[in-house]
Amino acid sequence: MVEWSRDALARCATLDELSEVVRACRNCGLRQQARGVVFGEGAPTARIVFCGEGPGAEEDRLLRPFVGAAGKLLDQMLRAMGFDRFRNAYILNVVKCRPPGNRAPTEEERERCRPNLEAQLALIRPAIVVLLGATAIQAFIDPGARVSRVRGQWVVRDGRWLMPTYHPAALLRNPGWKREAWEDLKKVIDKYRELVDPAHDTPYYPLPKRAESSRDA
Repeated sequence: MVEWSRDALARCATLDELSEVVRACRNCGLRQQARGVVFGEGAPTARIVFCGEGPGAEEDRLLRPFVGAAGKLLDQMLRAMGFDRFRNAYILNVVKCRPPGNRAPTEEERERCRPNLEAQLALIRPAIVVLLGATAIQAFIDPGARVSRVRGQWVVRDGRWLMPTYHPAALLRNPGWKREAWEDLKKVIDKYRELVDPAHDTPYYPLPKRAESSRDA
């Protein structure tokens, strides 16, 4: 029987092994009320990770991250950036179990789940982590950070480039923020080309430059 411990997390050599240990976690009270653990999904070798706050009702039902309305928007954002959650990106949350009523996880809950998150990142080894919303931003950058003040500004921690931006759910509530979010995501594309793949292609950025080159040719 698999048991959760920090030593057990450290012994995991693959994400599949890690997911078994994380599913045995009872390190906070969230697991008692959630249907199950939403570990995360994506390409194990992805150099870019998108991190949200925690599972919602639909995620808890299907045990997959970002599968509700906000998840559909996130997939659209990924496609616009030239990414796919199963091909070249990884999606996870700060906490792995759904908080009651879809509330934001508390700072204590974030800290108790932190070993699971760090173990994931240690195996994936992303160059870039896109922080979606206040909870992820506060967990990685500053407990008192506000999205409106820090979004779009790179922060480097533990060798990772962190980009804070809006959560897709916030964009659904406030569509006017989508333009600002796209500006943040264009910075991510630029950094990905700088750090990972200079030839990384996207359907929308930088479309105008390519169109002009085609006319000149």
